[in-house]
Amino acid sequence: MLQKLLRSVLVLLIVSFVTFCLMFGDGRGIARGVLGLTATEESVTAKVTQLGLDRPLLVQFGDWIAHAATGDLGKSFFTGQQVDSALATRVPVTLTLVIITLALTAVLSVLLGVAAAVRGGWVDRVVQFLSVLGTAVPGFVVAIALVFALAIHWRVFPATGYVPPTQGTGAWIASLTLPVIALLIGSVASAASQFRTAVRETLARDFVRTLRARGVSERHVLFRHVLRNSAGPGLTVLSLQSLAMLGGAVFIEQVFALPGMGQLANTSAQLGDVPIVMGIVLVTILIVLVVNLLGDLAIALLNPKARS
Repeated sequence: MLQKLLRSVLVLLIVSFVTFCLMFGDGRGIARGVLGLTATEESVTAKVTQLGLDRPLLVQFGDWIAHAATGDLGKSFFTGQQVDSALATRVPVTLTLVIITLALTAVLSVLLGVAAAVRGGWVDRVVQFLSVLGTAVPGFVVAIALVFALAIHWRVFPATGYVPPTQGTGAWIASLTLPVIALLIGSVASAASQFRTAVRETLARDFVRTLRARGVSERHVLFRHVLRNSAGPGLTVLSLQSLAMLGGAVFIEQVFALPGMGQLANTSAQLGDVPIVMGIVLVTILIVLVVNLLGDLAIALLNPKARS
């Protein structure tokens, strides 16, 4: 586990540095973006100095890391707002969207994968067809279709906007239903296919035949032994899905006008607000690393052989 933590820290540093180099490579371009196209060369030069962009890139990155380690992610170049304050209202929205989708993905993919592997026949063919279809159709296309069908045509759910849970549980659930479904379809399609394959491979192993020969009930064999041994590949896919969901949230939040990290990232990237973008990248990396570590812990708990 210590090695995994060290690798996670290394990944965090490498990805942050690469992003930092890509975003902070042109100091004068950043300064001109803040001041506007009509800014004079003298004012651009002064702004570069004010923002500290005239220092060596490694010095800038070391300074940013040192401040980030204490929770100081800097200020927005455009509004002067603290990055952590800007993220404080955005991160919970995106995390809520991703966590709900991930939990539903885990339940539905297990049910569909087990049903396809155990029953076979038309059930297996339907699940495989839905898996291919769900993987092939982009999430934003599904989101737009859901808006037209369930928000505009039938008016079942609101088309856009977010309602905090403090303003009513029903309204909060309604505001998240379509975004969650839009993310859920693709993630379930991929995870269900992986669970199906893992369960089929486990069912063909010798210890399953031995358990059946001893008269152990099929339900006990399936839920006590087969699922536990099939959990590794499925949990790995769910960990990877968290990254895909965070990426998909950028488009989903734009379609449904959700005030999350995706919407903020899109706006900040268009403006060139580098501190905000770096803060979002850092939070995203941390979320993905935490999910992966939790996935590894879950695999180790379910399958003792994976602890070594």
